Amino acid sequence: MRTAVVINPTKFPDLARQRELICAAFAAAGGPDPLWWETSADDPGGGQTREAIAAGAEVVVACGGDGTIRACADGLAETAVALSVLPAGTGNLLVSNLDLPSDVDLVVAAAIGGRRRRIDLGCLEGEHFAVMAGIGFDAAMMESTRESWKQSLGWPAYLVGGVRRLFDRPMRVRLRLDGGPLIARTARTVLVANVGRLQGGIDLFGDARPDDGVLDVAVVKPRGPADWVALAASILLRRPPRRRHLETFRASTVDVRSRTVEPREMDGDTILPGDRLMVSVRPRALWVCVP
Repeated sequence: MRTAVVINPTKFPDLARQRELICAAFAAAGGPDPLWWETSADDPGGGQTREAIAAGAEVVVACGGDGTIRACADGLAETAVALSVLPAGTGNLLVSNLDLPSDVDLVVAAAIGGRRRRIDLGCLEGEHFAVMAGIGFDAAMMESTRESWKQSLGWPAYLVGGVRRLFDRPMRVRLRLDGGPLIARTARTVLVANVGRLQGGIDLFGDARPDDGVLDVAVVKPRGPADWVALAASILLRRPPRRRHLETFRASTVDVRSRTVEPREMDGDTILPGDRLMVSVRPRALWVCVP
């Protein structure tokens, strides 16, 4: 089996040592050294993944955070080449939602001798994502979270970033789900998700599955600090949130339009701000290596 590694060098302080560990794991599993590509600021992994496919790779091991994984998944969408993940980011949400290993030896063993699972992908403006896309507060929170905070605090750094944007004005949005009637809401954020678990193990959607052929939509709409506290308490205590705090929907196509230009994000990375989030599902578009 020909394998390739697409690695984000900024996530590994000693890149040479990391390469030694990965190659040693492949040797121990009975495989040859993998092909090797490093991401760059200009190309976070998509171009390298396509080069790996052209070179005959049957598995691409994405080494990095959710952004690197998303770029690799985008390059692998609708192909027969499988994605393996060696997480090294702050969120690692795809890994936690699929219960994937994080140990190098276990990741390589799954890539070489594990089974393959097909999952859905979301598609936004021609690019695929594996976890979720959002407009509003969640993107503003990520925009306000410094990289140094993430390196020192881990995922709680997003809480610091979120406090800084807690009192931003709400959005006036209209949603159209699967071409149905318009749904008008005042919201702080709208999330369109392929999986259910967020940072810190928060399960926002409950029974969301990455292979059910639909996307889960959350309209988050607390009006003030008391509502934020009530919403957080409901989620942490696994109680149904009040409808005035949170609404959830399911659809295969989701069109969100805001009256104002808002921050937007995709799999934890901010993208160009806009007044629209048009997302569709790509059912079973990605093969993933699992133990």
